[in-house]
Amino acid sequence: MNSDNDLQIAGDILEVPHLLQPPREHPVTVAEFVGLARAIAADRAQWEHLVEYDATSRWYHRLRTGPGYEVWLLSWVPGQGSGLHDHGRSSGVLTVLEGTLTERTERGTRVLGAGAQRVFAPGYAHEVVNDTLEPAVSLHVYYPGLTEMPMHTTQSCEARPVTA
Repeated sequence: MNSDNDLQIAGDILEVPHLLQPPREHPVTVAEFVGLARAIAADRAQWEHLVEYDATSRWYHRLRTGPGYEVWLLSWVPGQGSGLHDHGRSSGVLTVLEGTLTERTERGTRVLGAGAQRVFAPGYAHEVVNDTLEPAVSLHVYYPGLTEMPMHTTQSCEARPVTA
């Protein structure tokens, strides 16, 4: 009977570089897009100096693009909202960088403070609003890049809280 264990036979995988996957330059999975959003959120030097506030309409700035995806920075003064919409064929990650935003869907209402993230699939309809008295900043990652944002006229988003 052979007493060798798998490690003795194959060796340490960390010592065999050709068996390791190389780090990716750009995200391709949901987890990697969430990680990208978190990394940008943590590095205020990438975005803080770009933020502007516009009292007449939501301000936005395309922060970065990659193969098939876009990263957008948005600011929200008190009372500004997106209206009920979806993102067409794009999936996305919404991350609140500063302040508080309220997300309304047909399932209810969520209050999102700084650091909160929401991940959504194509066709996910929601409304995002700054219901507070302080400005807010958010980061949005879309894959594929955002080509449409259909507005919904049916207001089925009630003001009931969402329970986990």
